[in-house]
Amino acid sequence: MTRLFRRLVRRTLFSCLLCTPLLAHAAPADGQFNTLARVSPGLDREVLRHALAAMQCAVNNGAAPARRLAVIDYSQPSTERRLWLFDLDKRRLILRDFVAHGRRSGENFATEFSNTLGSYQSSLGLFRTAESYRGRHGYSLRMDGLEPGINDLARERAIVIHAADYVNPALVASQGRIGRSLGCPAVRPEIARMVIDQLKGGQFMFAWYPDQNWMRSSAYLNCKPKTQHLASAR
Repeated sequence: MTRLFRRLVRRTLFSCLLCTPLLAHAAPADGQFNTLARVSPGLDREVLRHALAAMQCAVNNGAAPARRLAVIDYSQPSTERRLWLFDLDKRRLILRDFVAHGRRSGENFATEFSNTLGSYQSSLGLFRTAESYRGRHGYSLRMDGLEPGINDLARERAIVIHAADYVNPALVASQGRIGRSLGCPAVRPEIARMVIDQLKGGQFMFAWYPDQNWMRSSAYLNCKPKTQHLASAR
């Protein structure tokens, strides 16, 4: 019943977004964007703009504001630190580090993405983080995908943030990439607890790749804003 309720909520929000003309981004306030752009070396400004706009679109359409935002740029190779974690209240970068992609998404570069159970591929789009728990990978963090057909089976697929020894830059010399997951955005064991504690309990995560079908169809990337307030903590 709980799972059904969560999916109904996600689909209701998505339907509301589609009822709004998809003509423009829910543009982030320039002050927030400019500050975060200055403190996030290596993060493409357009990727950051998309992440903030997608988050703002969700908030403008009824989602609770968040205190933190994680951005993954899957257009960058796994050998780069392509995960950024932001404190939205203080407008500062908490962390930039490595993150794995699914083993069937690609080798060093992720190029294929899926929402299908058993695909072993990563998913794109906007996620809402949920509860932490202890599982087969130790301390982990569940997430709910907010985009129907794109990432809304994340919970059913057990797409979670967890520690993994294979997220190790030392492997690059021998195999040309870090290790790969079964679709999870796995992180280094040294930072996993901090990342999970910072992100648990209703924060946002945005996974980017310039997939044209997703970019055209995503209500969060094509959202006419209702308001222009920042998605920060109340």
